Amino acid sequence: MAIITLLEIVDMIVMIVALGFIFSSYIPQPRTELSLVKKSRWFDKESFKLAIYVTAPAILLHELAHKFVAILYGLNAVFHASYGGLAIGVFLKIIASPFIIFAPGYVSIANATPIQSAITAFAGPLMNLLLFFLAWFILDRAPRLTRTQAEVLHLTKQINLFLFIFNMIPLGPFDGAKVFSGLLSAF
Repeated sequence: MAIITLLEIVDMIVMIVALGFIFSSYIPQPRTELSLVKKSRWFDKESFKLAIYVTAPAILLHELAHKFVAILYGLNAVFHASYGGLAIGVFLKIIASPFIIFAPGYVSIANATPIQSAITAFAGPLMNLLLFFLAWFILDRAPRLTRTQAEVLHLTKQINLFLFIFNMIPLGPFDGAKVFSGLLSAF
């Protein structure tokens, strides 16, 4: 059995492209004198790339952490792009909504025990916490970063801390609810 299927790779690509589009106007791009003179466009390739650099690792690695921890338990785990969630995000971007909330993807896991469910659910937010600390460490220790590198790391730090806190909310479909309900069921 393949660890990652072709359909999962297609879903990952769709999710990454949608994330780049959705966040391209929400993540501030480092500005130069030339960029201030250029007209603002509905689609800016550089903002799109920056949004992918910052958001895709945070969200994709979060979901893959769920998947690989489940696989370590011997469970069947499949990544899915949430096409409905991505459509909501694209719609909010198109109408220039001042806020954005949507679910870009998820991992379906079959036959997990309550403790396996709790640990698997915690793996995603834990990945975001690790990425936060990695970006923080690099920002703190790297002797020479360009302005763009520093801004990307700062944004990476911010989005991963947000994702950790947001996903650990112990309500509804959030990972925090799965962690706490799994722990309560186990004990």
